[in-house]
Amino acid sequence: MNSLSSLYLGIANRLDRADWLIPTLARFLFAAILTVYFLNSGLTKLGEGVSGIWTPSVGAYAQIFPKALEAAGYDTSALGLYHWLVVLAGTWAEFLLPVMIVLGVLTRLAAIGMIGFVVVQSLTDVYGHGQASEIGAWFDRFPDAIILDQRALWVFLLLTLVIKGAGPISFDRALSAR
Repeated sequence: MNSLSSLYLGIANRLDRADWLIPTLARFLFAAILTVYFLNSGLTKLGEGVSGIWTPSVGAYAQIFPKALEAAGYDTSALGLYHWLVVLAGTWAEFLLPVMIVLGVLTRLAAIGMIGFVVVQSLTDVYGHGQASEIGAWFDRFPDAIILDQRALWVFLLLTLVIKGAGPISFDRALSAR
């Protein structure tokens, strides 16, 4: 029994010293699971041509301000500067923040931005798109609710990066070494 306890404590001590493991895995999992999702979502918001980075598509407004766009008769020019700025910022955030996290550039700041993005995305889904049935419930027997279950795991992954940083294989580490 004593040797089993010693073995367990030895493994636990080594894992305690493996500070590189958790942030590296968190960035890898973000890259593997969420990066393509957010990049594809960002692509749906771009307007046509090169100027599309400045002129979001109608779909961008429909995704971010569904009720306001409907009230404007689906005429984006009837919406104001505020709507344009929010849609533009949301579109750029879907490209920049995931890439920053994957590369490990200002990772903590990018992860905080992504947490905010996920919260706004979730609220828009519930209130803007009327997806209240997708909220789900915690402590039930169903682990697949799109909003509470899934996005809580996303936020936990991002919180790991906020707390632990990017890890050793990152631009953050390379820049801090200088």
